[in-house]
Amino acid sequence: MKSIYDWYRNTLRHPKYRWWMIIGTLVYLISPIDIAPDFIPIVGQIDDVMLATLLVTEVSQLFLEKFKSRQEDVASSQETTDSNTVEVEAETVSTESV
Repeated sequence: MKSIYDWYRNTLRHPKYRWWMIIGTLVYLISPIDIAPDFIPIVGQIDDVMLATLLVTEVSQLFLEKFKSRQEDVASSQETTDSNTVEVEAETVSTESV
């Protein structure tokens, strides 16, 4: 079971296959063809609930990681801007000829 979870998680985190996994999971949840058919009282819903929970958990973690990396990028760009600032004292120069 752990190997299936690791495979699903790694495939979902791979940018090339991410949308295929999300779409495939949603199709599986909607489809009447399941590993454990839904007409079996409890067992039929367990695989759907577990897969939906896994999908929501992993996608929310991806969004949180993306949000955090975006915040770090903004913070680092602000630090770069602040460190490149040079303070100078300005004096007025007259352009009139004497």
